[in-house]
Amino acid sequence: MLTVIERLIERLRAAGCVFAEDEAALLIEAAAGDAAALDGLVERRVAGHPLEYLVGWAMFAGERFAIADGVFIPRHRTELLATTAHELLHSGQTVLDLCCGTGALGATAVRGVPEVRLVAADIDPVAVACARRNLKGVEVYEGDLFDALPEDLRGRVDVLLANVPYVPTAQIAFLPEEFRVHERRAALDGGDDGLRVLRRVAARAPDWMAPGGHLLTEAGDGQLDVAHGILRAAGLEPRTVTDPETETSIVVGSMSRTIYP
Repeated sequence: MLTVIERLIERLRAAGCVFAEDEAALLIEAAAGDAAALDGLVERRVAGHPLEYLVGWAMFAGERFAIADGVFIPRHRTELLATTAHELLHSGQTVLDLCCGTGALGATAVRGVPEVRLVAADIDPVAVACARRNLKGVEVYEGDLFDALPEDLRGRVDVLLANVPYVPTAQIAFLPEEFRVHERRAALDGGDDGLRVLRRVAARAPDWMAPGGHLLTEAGDGQLDVAHGILRAAGLEPRTVTDPETETSIVVGSMSRTIYP
C-alpha cells in the first residue's frame, strides 16, 4: 500500500511534473500540516498552476523571493542579467530595477556590494507589494516605467536593469501553459517584434543614467541586432553577453563617461 507522500508523488508524476518528489516535499511544507490545504494545493498544481504561486516563493540565484499569483516568475536564465550587473557595479553607486517584478534581479545584483542605493519600480501593484516584502528598506515605486521615479534619481543611475517583456505578441500562444495562462500578459507581451517596451525604456533612459552608466536587458537571439540599434539610437554603445549553458543573451548599453555641452 502506498503512503500518503507516495500517492502524492504518483499523482504529480501522472500530471506531468518532472520533479514530482521535490514538488511533493515543497507542497507538504507549504501546507504546514493542514490536510485540506494540501489537497487544495495539489489540485491546483495538477491543474497546471505554477508551483511558485502555490508555495508563495520563487527561487532565484540561490535565494527565495516572495511571490503572488500573476506576478512574473523570475527565470533561472535571467540570472545572467543580475550577475552581469553585479560585475559592473561598484560601492556607492545607484541601481535601478525597472519592471522589477519580485525585486529578485535588483536584490541579486547588489548582493555583497556596500553602500549601494537600490531603487525598484513596476506598474503592477501586486508585483510592487511582493518587491516591498523582498526588498526591506529599499525604495519601491508603483507606476509606468520612469514615471514612477523620484526626480532626485535623474542623471544618477549607474546600473539600469530593465527586464522588460520581449516575447513577440504572436509567439505568446506557444509559451508553456504555466506562463501563458497564469502570468500577467503585460509581463510577457513585447508587441509585434517583442521590443516595444525596450524602445520606450531606451528613449528615456539616458536622462536618468549617470555618465558611464549601463543599461542591461534580456533579448532573444533573433532580436539582438534590432536591440543594438535601439540602444545605439538612444546614444548608448551596445554589446551582447551570452551564456551558452542557458542559451541566454543580454544586451548591455553603456553611456559615455564624458558629457558634451
